[in-house]
Amino acid sequence: MAADTNAPTWLHKLEEQVNVDVDAMDPDFIKALPIIPHDMTSNQIHVHGQMSEPKNRQLLLDVAHEYKGKSWVEIYTRAAVLLCKKNIDLISGRVLLQILPSYAYDSQKVLEHARLYAKEFESVGISKERFCIKIPSTGPALSVCSTLEAEGIRTLGTAVFSLAQAIAASQAECLYISPYFNEIRANFDLSLWPNVEDPATQHTMSARLIQMLETYRQLYKETGKTQPLIKNANFISPKEALAQGEFGVDSATVSAEVLMELVNLPYDASTRPSGLIDVPKPQYPAHQNTVSSTPERLAHLAGADLLAAVDWDGRLASTTVDYLEDNGAELEAARRADPIAAGRIRDALEVFLKVEGESKELIQGVMKEVAC
Repeated sequence: MAADTNAPTWLHKLEEQVNVDVDAMDPDFIKALPIIPHDMTSNQIHVHGQMSEPKNRQLLLDVAHEYKGKSWVEIYTRAAVLLCKKNIDLISGRVLLQILPSYAYDSQKVLEHARLYAKEFESVGISKERFCIKIPSTGPALSVCSTLEAEGIRTLGTAVFSLAQAIAASQAECLYISPYFNEIRANFDLSLWPNVEDPATQHTMSARLIQMLETYRQLYKETGKTQPLIKNANFISPKEALAQGEFGVDSATVSAEVLMELVNLPYDASTRPSGLIDVPKPQYPAHQNTVSSTPERLAHLAGADLLAAVDWDGRLASTTVDYLEDNGAELEAARRADPIAAGRIRDALEVFLKVEGESKELIQGVMKEVAC
């Protein structure tokens, strides 16, 4: 962390332009930040990391004792919620947990796990206004989000890589979506990372992000219905995070590693990254009721797509298609027709599924221990 937490940093500058969310679950780290994060996001990697920490060993043992005779999923869910409770007073918004990736294509299990999370949050005194459930943006999973939303359980469509997924999340009435600016494999293999000088104009995901933003403005204008807040996520460098203000997203979900880099970069306007401009923080939902707030230098991206197949005809996903009908069949068809989206959501789920297996093994070991 920066030695002088009162001195302005690039993290402070980012917070002036978008809501900064912390993509980490360690309360000691969050306490040390020079800003109060809005939301605390997580996934199976973060939850497993905290469950594996020696300092949380007793928490896991206590839950296993309390829930003796119950399934490993129930113990996992309870423990994950208790880990969130450690952070609820350190943020101003919501804590977020992700349903198990093994349920991503089973709508009934998505419903059940989301409801189980909600039950556990209620049991520890965290109201529906302070949590949100992350739902992988597959057809079957998103197809039940409107049911959860009707029950007051707010949802986030995560692992969004295409405009069709973003439209489906709108139809599902999600509160948020999380596009991944970088594919998840790039975190482990930097040769896959488009490390460009000006992420806003040059990054391969920029055009798709602009199209999501403009489509949501269009839908708001046509229907008067507020659209999901866009929490852009998975930045590998500080300059990628800093570009989010210019895009006009509502939140930047920033990892602990990138947050630390931003904290240790004293703010100096003369050293601002290429293309970075000052923009006001969006005021949701009024900013969606504009013709277009895309900066002029990014406007050309609305009709481009560096990730499209070579035979792409230039047409964008339609807002008139019901992507959620028949268990999300149309969204699954759109995914299959988009090799980038199909591959990237598959890769993300595989990574999370591997860690889910590690958590299952850890918890089953604790269950055996308390059974003795």
